[in-house]
Amino acid sequence: MGVSMSGRILNLLLWAGVAYFCCMAVAHFFGIKVPILFVYYDTPYYAYQDKIISFAVVAYICLFASAARSGEVLFALVAIWVTVLGLCAVNVSDALQTVLSGKSTLPYWLQTAAIAAYALCLTIFARQPRSLSAH
Repeated sequence: MGVSMSGRILNLLLWAGVAYFCCMAVAHFFGIKVPILFVYYDTPYYAYQDKIISFAVVAYICLFASAARSGEVLFALVAIWVTVLGLCAVNVSDALQTVLSGKSTLPYWLQTAAIAAYALCLTIFARQPRSLSAH
């Protein structure tokens, strides 16, 4: 039995997530405030907070690498969808509005939408058959 095209795409998406999270961890560790690697790139922060985030992102790296290697994607899907929900909650929060002083949250919503689109692609391909059956 071989791997189906959807299984290959899923695997590629998972490894792309590993690469993305590696870049995110590096950006947070070194305080490189680049949109998409640093969702709230233009808000006040403390360097120690970003170091903590960089270490926490290692868990995502391990989770997505494990999912790519094993094919067990449920927990990676849970993690990414909880992340999307968490970002949505932050985007509508009074705390964010306070630090933005009237600036638009559109850049954060666009980044949240990009992560949600990635999560949706993972979900769609995870629901497809991953191996070719022998006939």
